[in-house]
Amino acid sequence: MSLDRKKENLIVELSAIRDHQHRFAHLIAKGTSKPPLESMYKIDEFKMTGCLANLWMVPSFKDGRCHFVSDSDSAIVRGVAGLLCDFYSNADPREVIKFDTSFLADVGINQHLTANRKNGLGNLEQTIKDFARNHLPVESTQ
Repeated sequence: MSLDRKKENLIVELSAIRDHQHRFAHLIAKGTSKPPLESMYKIDEFKMTGCLANLWMVPSFKDGRCHFVSDSDSAIVRGVAGLLCDFYSNADPREVIKFDTSFLADVGINQHLTANRKNGLGNLEQTIKDFARNHLPVESTQ
């Protein structure tokens, strides 16, 4: 599914939840339904900076697509980071690089996060984009 389609689906899903507390409860429930990262991945190599909570993100690249999984010791960070990882997962690196998630502010996600959480999640998105940039296909010069 393209990132444009994922964006449309997320806007519909999150806009349907009018109350910001219920919206975050929904994200927390989605985050806690995912299996936690194995302890072997909860290391400094995968740890995101800028957030008071511990947040880890493990990227991978398979069949020309980027994949991301995350975990956190904070339920809300786990939920929002999981949303970002799900959003960008299974996308072509070129699509990841040119797409941003500023639309999340339009559906009431960003404005209810603390400054530290916004910072940590911004670092997560930048790390995702950097990973994608490092996996761009080498263009032929013929």
